[in-house]
Amino acid sequence: MKEGNIIQVAHVVRDIDKAMQSYCDTLGIKSWDVYTFAPPAVRDSMVRGKPSDHAYLLAVTWLDEVQMELMQPLTGRSIYDDFLEQRGEGLHHIKLYYPDCQKGIRLFKERGFEIIQSGKIDEDEFYYFNTEERLGYIIEIGNNGKIREPERRFPA
Repeated sequence: MKEGNIIQVAHVVRDIDKAMQSYCDTLGIKSWDVYTFAPPAVRDSMVRGKPSDHAYLLAVTWLDEVQMELMQPLTGRSIYDDFLEQRGEGLHHIKLYYPDCQKGIRLFKERGFEIIQSGKIDEDEFYYFNTEERLGYIIEIGNNGKIREPERRFPA
């Protein structure tokens, strides 16, 4: 995996099970790993510069070297909620690989972008930047760190 490469394409959805089934039917995806993320599993969670205790469902599957991710907000307030209210379901962000996230943060800040949401899950850390106005979607950077086993798989 090369620094700066795309490792994930993510969509925000209202009903994760319905969305997973739709992607299975449409794209032939065979299975998804499904998680519920909230504190304390999510550490150091920040949204627009303030601590956050939001919770969300997350489903992931790998398509070769790119991960497809679906996110459904549950409680609290996050940039996922903002997206659903302003744009509805759809492409939310593209994640770039930075094994040294601090280096990636410096690069994006030098380009004029601020972090709008961040957190850590197990060995994974992630940072979303305010690139939507310029690119039409958000850029996330992360180290692709190891995370726990999923709570369930879809289809069962």
